[in-house]
Amino acid sequence: MPTGLASSAARFQRRAQEVRRRPVRLLAYAAAALVVLGLLVWLVAFSPVLAVRTVEVVGVPRSEVAPIRALARVPIGQPLARVDSALVAARVAERATVADVSIERSWPGTLVIHASPRVPFLVVKNPQGQLKVVDAEGVAYAQVSAAPKGIPMVNAASEAALSHDALAAAVSVVRVLPDPMQHRVANVTVSSANLVTLKLGRTTVVWGGVSQPERKLAIMTALLKSSPKLIDVSAPDTPVTR
Repeated sequence: MPTGLASSAARFQRRAQEVRRRPVRLLAYAAAALVVLGLLVWLVAFSPVLAVRTVEVVGVPRSEVAPIRALARVPIGQPLARVDSALVAARVAERATVADVSIERSWPGTLVIHASPRVPFLVVKNPQGQLKVVDAEGVAYAQVSAAPKGIPMVNAASEAALSHDALAAAVSVVRVLPDPMQHRVANVTVSSANLVTLKLGRTTVVWGGVSQPERKLAIMTALLKSSPKLIDVSAPDTPVTR
């Protein structure tokens, strides 16, 4: 039978061996982890296993899919993780008909382009008679041969009236008018960002710019009761009628 002293010495020896082996095991574990990490990095960022195989475009009419895909210029075969999504989004945003764009990686090999089309809010006729579609942000993004059904028409008095600020002023007028009043509008003309006029029946209304649209509407509605030939609410603090 071993003595208690011999048994304690054996335990101490085993513990000492364990202490000496621990750094070796830790180094082995660390090396194995680095190998696994390196394999994962290679698999995701460099191997063809998770490369782009298809580019999907969603959220827009079918006619927009091919132009957007061509504009995105996503190289097939590039590792999906290394695709510069910000650059792709910036390229797609150059298309005038696109209002918003975002990029999604769909593993293992699909890049999805989510694009939102601009929605027509009004149509502007320029001095040459051409029709330009404008969205609710005042962006002219397309030229058409005929105004889409149900979209208000605005006349641009000059090329300067086609600036973004001028179109935004026209949008502000159309946006604030209630439906019953919109049906009474015979003509809306934008001359500049600070001069929009409209015709309500026999009354010409000088609206002005984009400021205080709700107040202008309230004053105009009250003054229309007397059926004047002209109402000027461009300066709503001092409206004019005659």
